[in-house]
Amino acid sequence: MTASVITGVGVVAPNGPDRESWWQATLDGKSGLDTISRFDASRYPTRVAGEVTGFDPAEHASARLISETDAMTQYAFAAADEALADASLDTGAFADLDLAVITANSSGGVEFGQRELQKLYSEGPQAVGAYMSIAWFYAATTGQLSIRHGMRGPCGVLCSEQAGGLDVLAQARRVLARGTRVVLSGGTDASLSPYGLVCQLSNGRLSERHRPDRAFVPFDREASGYVPGEGGAILVVESLDQARARSAPQVYALIAGYAATFDPRPGSGRPPGLRRAIELALADAGLRPADVDVVLADGHGVLELDRQEAEAINTVFGPGSVPVSVPKTMTGRLYAGGAPLDVAAAVLALRDQIIPPAVNTAADPAHRLDVVTDRPRRAALRTALVLARGYGGFNAAVVLRSA
Repeated sequence: MTASVITGVGVVAPNGPDRESWWQATLDGKSGLDTISRFDASRYPTRVAGEVTGFDPAEHASARLISETDAMTQYAFAAADEALADASLDTGAFADLDLAVITANSSGGVEFGQRELQKLYSEGPQAVGAYMSIAWFYAATTGQLSIRHGMRGPCGVLCSEQAGGLDVLAQARRVLARGTRVVLSGGTDASLSPYGLVCQLSNGRLSERHRPDRAFVPFDREASGYVPGEGGAILVVESLDQARARSAPQVYALIAGYAATFDPRPGSGRPPGLRRAIELALADAGLRPADVDVVLADGHGVLELDRQEAEAINTVFGPGSVPVSVPKTMTGRLYAGGAPLDVAAAVLALRDQIIPPAVNTAADPAHRLDVVTDRPRRAALRTALVLARGYGGFNAAVVLRSA
């Protein structure tokens, strides 16, 4: 298979509006979690989230386009522009069919959808805008990025919740192997509206703690669920040969291995599929567990799911044998945007030879994990493993390696 590499990274996150400010905030342990301010959440059991603040969509799109899109897509506009600039990639130098967009999405444009439905109920169907038909849709971001950047190759969207943010990188690898030259990949989500929050509450996994510093504490013995977040990352993926031929400013990492598994039916007595995903991803990369220098964990913040993930990591690597990072403690779980943001953290960690920390959490010794907490850790890094799980049984693992 064609060696696929990441050459551009763009970020919009609760603790940083762009790549470098987010990365510095992450290394500084600066959390973006706080009481929800977008609407009055006082009547909801979950009141803490990772909101993107200070984001002005007018800096990234026309007034007309803003009126036609949801925040999830507007975040992707900003992140994609940053990623393309980071890669110094001129899309005009390629045929439009050689360029593709493959993103992940989980919630759809819930804020846009809620606003238009409120118009329907209060004012009648004539008040509903035509873009209600597409702006809420899971593929809206892919479509808008395709139009915006003239990318008309094999585009698509994957909806496997947080795992989808890694699944899209595997699909990017596949289309590059079939001749596509550049893929915009990754994902962004924005589900912090009353309707969006109610939808999320239905899974029973959201934290109901109201202190931002204790609401989301994965691998902590007091873990009580996760908090939602918004934003994500968009990545430029291309072949290593092309990146070198066009003198790309940097090659962040090789997408060396990938695997996806699905959890068995509850009550079947069979183990969860995460361990198998790790093993298959390492096999795909042709690497041994000892070759992995850091694991960016899924870090669900639900006691049983944390236990399952710790068991999977320990079974493959040995207890405490590999540093584990959970930077999403500063953003919340961003659904389809969460795993791409972890990939961004992984490739910047490889670039800077530093492991970002988890904050506000005290790793339970019973998990037997070497969780990097409070402060970043300097380390010799060549290979990173990123894990993601999606609600409903999805598991994904990606191995990233310095090129």
